[in-house]
Amino acid sequence: MRLRVLVLNWRDMNHPEAGGAEKYISVIAEGLAARGHYVTFRTASYPGSVHTESVAGVDFVRSGGRLGIYPRALISQLLRRHRPDVVVDVQNGVPYLSPLTQRVPVINLVHHVHKEQWPVLLGAGLSRVGWFLESRLAPRVYQNCQYVTVSDATRRELVELGVDEERIAVIHNGTDALPFEDVQRTAHPSIVVLGRLVPQKRVEYAIQAVADLSGEFPGLSLDIVGSGWWQSHLEQTVRDLGVEDRVVFHGHVSEAEKHHLLARAWLHAMPSLKEGWGLVVVEAGIHGTPTVAFTEAGGPNDSIVHGRTGLLVDGGAADFTVAVRSLLVDDRLRAAMSTEAREWVRQFHWDESVLKWERLLTATAAEGRTKRSGPRLPFRR
Repeated sequence: MRLRVLVLNWRDMNHPEAGGAEKYISVIAEGLAARGHYVTFRTASYPGSVHTESVAGVDFVRSGGRLGIYPRALISQLLRRHRPDVVVDVQNGVPYLSPLTQRVPVINLVHHVHKEQWPVLLGAGLSRVGWFLESRLAPRVYQNCQYVTVSDATRRELVELGVDEERIAVIHNGTDALPFEDVQRTAHPSIVVLGRLVPQKRVEYAIQAVADLSGEFPGLSLDIVGSGWWQSHLEQTVRDLGVEDRVVFHGHVSEAEKHHLLARAWLHAMPSLKEGWGLVVVEAGIHGTPTVAFTEAGGPNDSIVHGRTGLLVDGGAADFTVAVRSLLVDDRLRAAMSTEAREWVRQFHWDESVLKWERLLTATAAEGRTKRSGPRLPFRR
């Protein structure tokens, strides 16, 4: 049967700060719409955005900013502006608390736990509030809800917070169709970083690696792809380290340009403090570009096969530089990892992820219908 699905997420793919989490839920929403389901995507507004529009079969409703989206979404649910069969509540640290207002089943999608990120995002004082919302309040509010996450690493973290393991489904990211363009690697050693430019992504580590290795690799370059409010700080770091001629800030780019930059790089650097999965790891793997990431980031432990498709690093910035150097200096190792990375990512398919979501949503909605009575009301925005 056709389901009426309400998605709550703080950003959509057109938002200037959209990243891998937004791509995941956007692909799932569009996939569900393509299979005949009615999907409404409630999200935050941003400069130049329109309040309502339909894209790829998904109805978007935008209101509120970075924080305003939460009370607005809560009020809209209290007023019954949406009449879904099931709600997908995407918890990016701050919960929407949908179970408090909804009479239908709620699925809580969590990409990763933010414990290490709260101090970076909010400082020592307010970080306690964020961690309380995520670690104490949310598990209570969603205790009877189905959870979805994107990696076994996050599943384990949720269990540590008290979430019933039997209520957690892992549905991985997929991969894009391989572009037809045959892109050659750069003649000189090159690194690419892709993601939002915010402190927790620790792009400084990649810049520092370029500065430290520039003497050994005279042609070494770094492409930084993405945008964010931390960019001015990163640009100052580049100037302070004297590597202006080696680092290029590309800003937000098209999908085609993104894949072009990933395909031509010798390696992909992901020095993030935390990742739920690391979608870019898989996107880089499509092109046989190995990734260097931190073990402590969580998700990359599942998206990278250490020593085969990339490297997982323990330690800090200096250790990250050592790992980057080990790939740049060893052509045979890099070539072997390139082959393994291409083979590894073939198992991840967006179509399969959409089907898993459809089955879960259908089962969850059916379970909810058996627990409530009354006529099925029409769906409206």
